[in-house]
This record gives sequence, structure tokens and C-alpha cells, in this order.
Amino acid sequence: MPIDAAKALAAQPRTGEISWGAKDVLLYHLGIGAGVPATDPRELRYTLESRLHVLPSFATVAGAGSPGVIGGLSMPGVEVDLARVLHGGQSLTLHRPLPVEGTATSTGRIAAVYDKGKAAVLVMRTEVADADGPLWTNDAQIYVRGEGGWGGDRGPSTRREPPAGEPDLVVERPLREDQALLYRLSGDWNPLHADPGFAERAGFERPILHGLCTYGITLKAVVDTLLDGDVTRVRAYATRFAGVVYPGETLRIRMWRGRGGEGGGGGEVAAAEVRVAVSALERDDAPVLADTVVGHR
Repeated sequence: MPIDAAKALAAQPRTGEISWGAKDVLLYHLGIGAGVPATDPRELRYTLESRLHVLPSFATVAGAGSPGVIGGLSMPGVEVDLARVLHGGQSLTLHRPLPVEGTATSTGRIAAVYDKGKAAVLVMRTEVADADGPLWTNDAQIYVRGEGGWGGDRGPSTRREPPAGEPDLVVERPLREDQALLYRLSGDWNPLHADPGFAERAGFERPILHGLCTYGITLKAVVDTLLDGDVTRVRAYATRFAGVVYPGETLRIRMWRGRGGEGGGGGEVAAAEVRVAVSALERDDAPVLADTVVGHR
């Protein structure tokens, strides 16, 4: 079997040093669409080194990528065809605001392997700390088509009841035709996002946008609108990738503010979170991100 769950879970964590600087942060921000309009003071927080704030989703690419999707596929016990792989979901916990530049230790391991019947799901956990302590924890859910059915644990459901009522805010974010080509320079070189032939072999009409690019665009929209532009207010961010995005499309981002509920029950939204749903405008609002939550202070 290409995925040996026992071997993957028992493998020693991979630890290495990562580092990043202002240039990496600027490139990431441009890759998720920052800088429009170019002279807007609110955008200069993302594009000018003298004013630079770090959007927390930068953690998914810091140091040219924590192990994430591609790294998880090179772990012991995992041998799969990259064309069968999709990024199923992502969660991020921030322990401190991200510095503009830094050096840290990244430790990655397979935290769970789930059998979904027609597919397997690998949870690749990456913990990052510097000399001052923990910085962030990333969980990437890696969906591998055709690799389930061995009778393993199905794992927990990540689906939540949709938030009740009309959204508090709806924004639209147009994507560049070359959005994926720009975003991949931050470290995700999967040819699915650039090579038409590879994309066709994987079952897509053309290269698709990285899920983590949509993830970053969405967080930026929430921070810029409902969190007063303050990146340090973000404490956690999680999503399920519900559908593909093609470069050149327009994202419709719906947001629900916290209303003092307990969160998750009856569709209520907890006071310290924003619930989000993202769709592709040109494809009749086809779902793109679901079960999306930004935890904040």
C-alpha cells in the first residue's frame, strides 16, 4: 500500500532551521494580491519595508515553506502520485505575532492518517519556535485520492453548521491571470498550479490557484475590514478547501462577526471569531473555502 499509516505515524519528526526576511514577506503579500491601489496607505503596510506588518498566513510559506503538502508526501510510509493529491484543509495557531525577519526551528511530522474510503487524509503538523519560544503551529490536511479503504479511522468531521443570518460584510477580490505564477515563488512549486499538461492529467481544465493563496487572500480581507487592519489581533485561522479557484476569477468573501454565541452550536458565531465563506463569482458562487474561522482578540 503506498501509504503505510503505522510507519508514517511512527516516523521521527523532521527538524530544521528556517529563516526569512522582509523580501520574503513582501513577495508573499504581492502573491496574495496586496498593493492595489499601490499608493494606498493601508496597502503600504504590506508592500513597503519601512511600514511592514506580517499577515499571519505568511507562516504557511516562511522559510520557503514549512513541510506542508509537498513535505508531507516525502515522509516515511508515504509514496503517492502527486497528481492524486489535493490540499484538503489548513489550520494555523499563532503563539505570537510574526516578526518581519527571523530564524527559527521547524519540526514537522505526520500527526494523523485517516481513511475516508475513497481517499486517505494525512495531517501534516509543523511546529515552529525561535529563541524566545513557540511562534506558530500549522496543520495541513492532505487529501490523497484513491488511497483509502484499508479500514482505518475515518477521523473527526471538520464540517460546521453554517452561520445564521445574512453576512455582516461581503467583499469581492479579483484575481490576476498570473496569480498562481506569482504566488508559487514563495515556495510551492507543485506543477498543478503552472503546467497545463499536468493539470489536465490531474483532472482540471487548466492550472488551478493554490489553496493557500486563496487562504491568504481571505485572511487579508478579514483583517483589512473587520479587524481594523491589525494583523496582531489574529490568534488562529482554519479552513476547509471546498473547491478549486482558477486564476483570473473573482472571489466573493462573506463574513459574519462574532455575536456572543458559543460557536458551532446552531450556527452561532463565537464573540472572538469571524466566520467566513468564499465562492467563485463567475461560476455561480461555487464554494471555494468552507468552515472557515478566524479567531481573534
